[in-house]
Amino acid sequence: MSDYEAYEKAVEEIRRKNEAHLMGFEAWLTNKGLSRKTIHNHLSNVEFYINSYLCRYDALDVTHGCRSIGGFLGDWFIRKALWSSRATIKSTAASIKKFYAYLLEEGVVTQEDYNDLIETIKDEMPDWLEEMDQNDSMDLSAFL
Repeated sequence: MSDYEAYEKAVEEIRRKNEAHLMGFEAWLTNKGLSRKTIHNHLSNVEFYINSYLCRYDALDVTHGCRSIGGFLGDWFIRKALWSSRATIKSTAASIKKFYAYLLEEGVVTQEDYNDLIETIKDEMPDWLEEMDQNDSMDLSAFL
């Protein structure tokens, strides 16, 4: 089996587990009394993070997500998600916090990892928003 085939197999397994996590998260949000629209938004934000970003290069599972949030919201999301904005950075961070609160309750992540996630979001959010502002203000005429 080639390295690429091994990577693809690992990603397939992670995505299978992610689907179970997303189903559990959906039920958790439903039990919290959130609207269908809000639940859909949280699921969409989290699915993009865990299946598009975490699986993109290193085939990382959700347990690595607590320590990968800065690279995602502070760089990759801004560059790769055409819909990225100050508002979507904030809403995606909120969704990811809720998802990891659910994973903490389920025993998938540790309290320490969850606390690191929350602290990173709190501390780095101003930098991410500034990066978004700089990205938005780029003079694209130089590329035309």
